[in-house]
Amino acid sequence: MLTKNVNSKNSSVAHMAALLTILVWGTTFVSTKVLLQNFTPTEILIDRFILGFLALFLIYPHRLKVTDKKHELVFACAGLCGMTLYQFLENMALSYSLASNVGVIVCVAPFFTAILAQLFLDGEPLTPQFFIGFLIAICGIFLVSFNGNTTVELNPLGDFLAIVAAMVWAVYSILGRKISSYGYNTIQATRRTFFYALIFMIPLTFFFPFEWGFARLSEPINLFNIAFLGLGASAFCFVTWNYSVKMLGAVKTSIYLYLNPVITVVTAMIVLNEKITTMAAIGTFLALTGLVVSESNFSFRKRTSNVDSK
Repeated sequence: MLTKNVNSKNSSVAHMAALLTILVWGTTFVSTKVLLQNFTPTEILIDRFILGFLALFLIYPHRLKVTDKKHELVFACAGLCGMTLYQFLENMALSYSLASNVGVIVCVAPFFTAILAQLFLDGEPLTPQFFIGFLIAICGIFLVSFNGNTTVELNPLGDFLAIVAAMVWAVYSILGRKISSYGYNTIQATRRTFFYALIFMIPLTFFFPFEWGFARLSEPINLFNIAFLGLGASAFCFVTWNYSVKMLGAVKTSIYLYLNPVITVVTAMIVLNEKITTMAAIGTFLALTGLVVSESNFSFRKRTSNVDSK
């Protein structure tokens, strides 16, 4: 009974950590939008992860001792997928396609995560409610992202890049689950992935504009937003996200991504004074409903077997 209560408590904390992570990640659009007035996407990407890496080192300044050389390869792949490639592909997708298109497409990541989990992970079976919740949430995300815009433009290159970004994030989720099974400290493990992410970001500076922005950081608004992205959205949130993946699994945690566009719309309404339409409100309700349905533990098969046993 005690073990059951402890597991239940840990699960509740993990759900709260995942929700808190999405609450922060959903607001990063506003911070990034502000910074893009003075920084390039590559500069923002590198600056935030350098700051995140340093913060994690100061919080837990202990060297990670890898027990298996194969683990190092998994860390490197996680850094490449979850930080470098995902962020780069999403930014490129936004350059070619509408933000609303990208917002909808990237949120299919839980679906790809579920497929990969079936292939490479044990103990994360899919249930009918996962697919039902997915369809409900995607309908809601579609309404939220377009937010009353009656024109839907297809941009093959940008939309394709957004699909690839969703796939890459799914790969990161599976790798994160693998890393969590190794038993390393979550902060140390996250810091190691940051290290490899920064290594893989170096080539970007040869192809895209990049300058150290120390002078630009003298402006409070720039300093605040870089600090928010580096300390909050990167250092803090990747640790809480990885903790949730460790406790809940890759599939259950990824479902919280359905809320990302919702948080972005609400934040834009508060900070940028953008209006929320009836369509967006309905979409928010559907996204939340999809999340609840996907996370539901109800199983018709289990219920039937219980009835039969009586």
